[in-house]
Amino acid sequence: MKTSRTALLAATLLVGTPSAEWRYATPDFDWQFPRDHWTHDGFKTEWWYVTGHLRAAGSDAVRFGYQFTFFRVGVLEDTPAMPSAWASANMVMGHAAITDFETGAHRFSEILYRETPFLGGFNAYPDTVIAWSRAPAGTDGTWSISWNGGAFDLAMEDRVTGIGLSLETRPAKPRVFQGPNGYSRKSARDPRNASLYYSFTRLSTTGTVTVDGRARSVVGESWMDKEFGSNQLADDQRGWDWFSLRLEDGRDLMLYRLRNADGTESYRHATMVDADGTARFLADSAWALAPGDGWTSPVTGATYPLEWTVTADILDTPLRVRPQVQHQENVSALVPNLYYWEGAVVLVDGNGASRGRGYLELTGYGAGSRPAI
Repeated sequence: MKTSRTALLAATLLVGTPSAEWRYATPDFDWQFPRDHWTHDGFKTEWWYVTGHLRAAGSDAVRFGYQFTFFRVGVLEDTPAMPSAWASANMVMGHAAITDFETGAHRFSEILYRETPFLGGFNAYPDTVIAWSRAPAGTDGTWSISWNGGAFDLAMEDRVTGIGLSLETRPAKPRVFQGPNGYSRKSARDPRNASLYYSFTRLSTTGTVTVDGRARSVVGESWMDKEFGSNQLADDQRGWDWFSLRLEDGRDLMLYRLRNADGTESYRHATMVDADGTARFLADSAWALAPGDGWTSPVTGATYPLEWTVTADILDTPLRVRPQVQHQENVSALVPNLYYWEGAVVLVDGNGASRGRGYLELTGYGAGSRPAI
C-alpha cells in the first residue's frame, strides 16, 4: 500500500482531488512485463517502494534498516501540448530513511520537484532508469531507481542528513500480485477505491550504506512494492496500518487494514507468499490484527501503536510484531502535516523466539495527518 505512501498527501496540497479524467484501477488491467515496472501516465499517483534489512559484509548481525521510495504525483491528466521539453504533468517525490540499530539513530531525507529535464522525471521503457531526481539541496548528484534486468538498483545521497544508499537487488522469489490480477481493493463500497499492486517480497541485496560520511559494504534482503491508481482512500477513511513480514520459515506475509476516522477498521487484505513463491489471498475470517503498546512522538505528538499481534489459520503460533527502534517517524520539512511512522520490526513468538523481520507503516495518526491519494 504505500506512502511511505503517506507522502502523497502532497498530491492534494499541490493539485487537489482526482477528476473524472484520471484512469482508475480495474480488475482487467492488461499487464505487460517488464514494461509495467516503468511509469503509467493517466493514473494520478504511482510509487516504487523498497524496504530492507542489511548487515555489514562479513557480519551476522543485522545493522541497518532502510526505506527508499519514488512517487509520481499527477498534476495534470496529460502533458500540455506545447513544443517544450519542460512541459510536464507530474511532480517527482522521493523519501529515504536509514535506521542504525546499533546506535538507535533514524535519519530521513526527502526531495520534491516538478518533472523537468533539470530536476527529475520518469523515463520510458526500455531505458534502464525508471525514475530519477536531483539530490536535495546541498548535495551534488542524483537519486534513482533503475531496472537491472532482474530487479532494481537504488541510489541516493543527502550530505546534510549524512545518509546514502547504493544498492543492487536480485529476486530470490518471483514477482507476485497483491490481489487477483494485481487489483487491490481499498474499500468495500466503491470499486474505484483501489490500486494496481504487485511485489517482490524477497530481493537479495548488496551494496553500500553511508552514515555520517562512512560507507559500509552491506548484504541483506529487501521487499519492493509497486502501486498505481487514482483514488485509493474513501472519503471517510483516515489512514492505514501496513505490514510486510518475512518469516524465517521462508514465507512472506503482507497485511493491511484501513481505518475510519473513529479508528475502527474499514477494509482489510492479506497475502501469504509461500517459500516457493506461490501467493495465496487470505479470507478476512482467517486472520486478525491486535494493536498493543503505543509510542508518542516527541516531534509531532502523534501516538502510534508499535506493538501488534498477528494471528492466522496458516500460522502455527501468534506472531508478535515489535519495533527495532521506537523513533522511526518520518516528518516532512517540505509538506505541512506530512508525517508517518515507517520502520523496521522484528517478529517473535509467545516465548520470545525469533520468527522473522519486516517493516511496518502507520499513517493517519495525529492531528491533521491523513494521506490523500
